Amino acid sequence: MARRKSRIIAFQALYSWDVNAAPLDELLEFSWVDSAVLDRMGDENLLFTKLLISGTIENIEEIDSVIKKHLTAKWSFDRISKVDLAVLRVSVYPLLYQKDMPSSIIIDEAIDISKEFGSDDSFKFINGVLDSVKNAYRSE
Repeated sequence: MARRKSRIIAFQALYSWDVNAAPLDELLEFSWVDSAVLDRMGDENLLFTKLLISGTIENIEEIDSVIKKHLTAKWSFDRISKVDLAVLRVSVYPLLYQKDMPSSIIIDEAIDISKEFGSDDSFKFINGVLDSVKNAYRSE
């Protein structure tokens, strides 16, 4: 459950980074997250959260390029909602750079987050893009 919370916080941070131009150092301070939530997460999960946020932002050009390559013909990058884009970004990062993490867990978590925060059909779109990325970059 703590890893799920890590992914949700990372997703929220990436959304804020994109929409509000929140600086990375401010995002990594977690002053915007309820302190009780942070206390329950523990140091290891906070480090995981920071890695997801900073790793995604540091590699954003490659991540966005990969997302663009795996969109269907009817979708343009600019058409992706900010919520869906944040979910995709925080999920493509581990697919590309955290090979020890099972892709099925990454994709399942992304689908769950998109069901909670996205539109009614977001999870279908997210699943399609991430499955395509997984097939191109992983040999599981």
